[in-house]
Amino acid sequence: MATLDMFQHPSSATFAKTSSQRRATALPSEHHAFPDAPENGRFIGNFGDSAIKHHTEHLLGSESDLIHYPYWTNIPLWKEVTHKEFLNYQWQLSNSVQGEKKLREFLSVVLPPSIPPSRTALPHIIGINTPEAFIDSVSDAISRAPMAIRLTPHILSVIDWTNPIDDPVRRQFIPMGNELIPDHHKLKLDSLNEEHDSPVKGLVHRYPTKALFLATSVCNVYCRFCTRSYAVGANTSTVTKNSLKPTKRRWDEVFNYIEKTPKLNDIVVSGGDSFYLSPEQLYDIGNRLLAIPHIRRFRYATKGLAVCPSRILDPHDPWSAALIEISNKGKKMGKAVAMHTHFNHPNEITWVTKLAAQKLFENGVTVRNQTVLLRGVNDSVDVMKKLICDLADINILPYYVYQGDMVRGVEDLRTPLSTILELETQIRGSIGGFMMPQFIVDLPGGGGKRLASSYQKYDRTTGISQFVAPAVTGGLNKVFEYHDPVWSLPDSSE
Repeated sequence: MATLDMFQHPSSATFAKTSSQRRATALPSEHHAFPDAPENGRFIGNFGDSAIKHHTEHLLGSESDLIHYPYWTNIPLWKEVTHKEFLNYQWQLSNSVQGEKKLREFLSVVLPPSIPPSRTALPHIIGINTPEAFIDSVSDAISRAPMAIRLTPHILSVIDWTNPIDDPVRRQFIPMGNELIPDHHKLKLDSLNEEHDSPVKGLVHRYPTKALFLATSVCNVYCRFCTRSYAVGANTSTVTKNSLKPTKRRWDEVFNYIEKTPKLNDIVVSGGDSFYLSPEQLYDIGNRLLAIPHIRRFRYATKGLAVCPSRILDPHDPWSAALIEISNKGKKMGKAVAMHTHFNHPNEITWVTKLAAQKLFENGVTVRNQTVLLRGVNDSVDVMKKLICDLADINILPYYVYQGDMVRGVEDLRTPLSTILELETQIRGSIGGFMMPQFIVDLPGGGGKRLASSYQKYDRTTGISQFVAPAVTGGLNKVFEYHDPVWSLPDSSE
């Protein structure tokens, strides 16, 4: 079992290297130590006397400011941790919780002596009223889960540990055996058929002009509901992963394909999570994409802003500076560079998040959000509306709300299609149209993203909805089906 000491960031070469020198160097393993970026490195100090830098420095020297309450001190382990320590990315890495053993140790410290019963409409979890019962239920779920455990201090600190069963953030990352429901018989591990649509390993080319570059298979946190549980994270007792390591050879094959495919003009850089790339890797990918004439836009997909926002503010970590430099370089070339992030609940947004979002906004980085609709997390009108409005208020554009994918181990989190249809009906018109996300289904079997309301047929009794995707299938009338979870059908009971 991995320990916290083993959870280190990829190594990073010095930023004095030229782009060509960096490309000639073999890309690092994801398990090597990451040395501190030099104070006078390439990206340090790019923000001059900007207001956000001044505000951050003021914050670090004024820990009594109640507006910036140290929310992490609610965790007994971090009661004495200062603002400066918590905002340090290396501290976040070294204090992340990885693996079942470390999670059990953490839970034994934070859980209350008595676990309150669920107060939601979700199925009642019988017998989980002590820390021991809660921890054993978590271990049971981990033994059956397709995703490994890795959680940052930020995410662990926004969970309400006085009510852990109902907490919407806990539900996303820490499974409980008592909550699990048998998988739908129609789902599969790679539900979107990504490997089938990969001309080279780690590049999914499904849409005519857009491709998905899976640069790595590691994330700072692992979501229970991950679409790529076939590849992302460490092996589990139920899934042997098709790992996508950031090696020079694999990346060169991806870039060679992109360069030789002129109909491509749009690339999504994801994984895993591009937040887990070193700053030089992030910069190198951006430079190589900007240098390809037919690539007009690309986005870095990362949950980092939601799960470890302090990295954006850390003056000793140049990841955000690399992103800003690539974004600015793209603007000068008339090419669009953006960050796509992933918030699912308003509780994930703290003052640290707001400062990080403001830094990106002041420096001209476009940030869009993609939310996954999850039962017991954000499937109510009030919560989804608040999430959309809260993101808009910090200049993160609400872009997509996804229907939950048909992947293993998360039937308790999936909702019927009728839920996403009702949410859109109730929320549309309550916020400016340019801030209104698209409510979509990423079709099982590789049909791509379709508006949830664009179904051809939807039988609420059988739970089967049917869609067509002519732009993806080359004009063919192939029908793609999405199946509601069995628990939601009229003739079933949980």
